[in-house]
Amino acid sequence: MPEPTANAQSVFSLTGAPLVETSATPGAMDNRMQQLTRRIAAGEEAAFREFHEAYFDRLYQFLLVVTRGQESEAQEALQQTLLRVVRYARKFDSEAAFWSWLKVVARSTARDAGRKQRRYLTLLQRFALHEATQAESPTLAQADAVGDALEECLAELEAPDRQLIEGKYLDGSTVRELSEQTGLTEKAVESRLLRLRRTLREQVLKKLHTP
Repeated sequence: MPEPTANAQSVFSLTGAPLVETSATPGAMDNRMQQLTRRIAAGEEAAFREFHEAYFDRLYQFLLVVTRGQESEAQEALQQTLLRVVRYARKFDSEAAFWSWLKVVARSTARDAGRKQRRYLTLLQRFALHEATQAESPTLAQADAVGDALEECLAELEAPDRQLIEGKYLDGSTVRELSEQTGLTEKAVESRLLRLRRTLREQVLKKLHTP
C-alpha cells in the first residue's frame, strides 16, 4: 500500500482505515496533523492514543524491513521508537513531514538496538558461554540456555550492580563515565566490575548445572 502523503485525498492507517474523511482538503489534513502533533508534544494522552492507532502497525512493518524480518528486533525497536516519540515529538506541518521524521527515529532506534544486541552477545561470550558449554562451537540451544540463565542472573542483581554491568557491557560506557555516574573512583568501578563478572559466571554455571 502506498505511503500517505499530504497531497492524498485522505490519510490512511496501514489497515486502510481513513484517519480523516476522504472529502478533506490537503489544507484540512495538514491542519489536523499540526493539531495532532502539537497535542502529542504537549503530552496529551488522547493524542498519543490516536497516534498509536494510526501508526503502530505501519511503524512495525517499516521496522521489519529495516531489521530484515527479525521480529524480536523489530518489536524491541518499535517500543523504543514509541518512547522516543513521546520524548521528542514536536509540531509538524504535514503528514508527509511527520512520517519522514518517524522513519528517521525508527531507523536510528533499530540501529541502536542492533548495537546493543551485539554487545549482549559479547557479554554472553565473556561471562559464560565457553565455560558453560565446554565446546568451541556451541549449538544454538546451548547459547539460548546460557542467555536465559544470564538474563535471570542479571535480574537478580541489586539495581546498582545491574546498572553498572549493563552500563559497561550493553550501553558501552567507559570506566570513567561509570565513575562519574556512580560517584565511585575508577579503581572502585573496575574492582566492582571484576567481582560482578565472577559472580555472574558462577551463578550462570550454577543455573545451567542445576536439574
